[in-house]
Amino acid sequence: MLESYIRKQRENKKILLMTHIVLGYPDFETSLELARTMVAAGVDLMELQIPFSEPIADGPVILKANQEALKAGARLAQCQQVAQEITASLDIPFLYMSYYNILFKYGVDRFAEDAAAHGIKGMIVPDAPPEEAPEYVTALRERNLSPIQLFTPKTTDERMSYLAGNASGFIYCVARKGVTGQNTAFSSELDGYLDRCRQATNLPLALGFGVKDKDDIDFLRGKVDIAVLGSSAIRVLEDKGVEAVGDYISSLR
Repeated sequence: MLESYIRKQRENKKILLMTHIVLGYPDFETSLELARTMVAAGVDLMELQIPFSEPIADGPVILKANQEALKAGARLAQCQQVAQEITASLDIPFLYMSYYNILFKYGVDRFAEDAAAHGIKGMIVPDAPPEEAPEYVTALRERNLSPIQLFTPKTTDERMSYLAGNASGFIYCVARKGVTGQNTAFSSELDGYLDRCRQATNLPLALGFGVKDKDDIDFLRGKVDIAVLGSSAIRVLEDKGVEAVGDYISSLR
């Protein structure tokens, strides 16, 4: 179970790191190398994004990565094949991240069945709220996969409780309104929001959208269980290459 893994890791670490890669960006060989490098650098969990043409929760860095992967020919079948290779060779939990249209077109039950067979432990699908996609939550739970739900600073307490009831593994706390990759002020303004998140659920909390350096992660220690790195790692990849991503992640500890 994903939740038990997180709690076990937290016994020895003040905060866990979760990274995000876009499968097929800039190519599948690099995706494999990047996953291995990140795990060697100490990453505890990883999102494997299946590229989509309209990733509405993602900012310009991850949007570009999605578009470039699709332009280079990345398709679902190859993403699944590479994901299976990654999960078989690396000993941390991997989650799929994508958008509901991909699951809907493929067949939600079939997608969940294949994900479980390929070693995936959960999914983050930002545009699949439980009331609009109940079959998604059911399909995952039937296969011991975790449907990761998202809180935002605008989510009401009542809504948080409802989402938590349809979640497992952990809750993804979005740091601010907007898309990934933009600047986030890691200050006491976040404290009230994270207190509400803690009151709404007993699940571990992850926080993403704007985490970029050690100061951000130091601020989050004791407030959340997982810090999520997305756009910042992709920027390092684009500027300096795969090896530099490993150095970047190591520096965050």
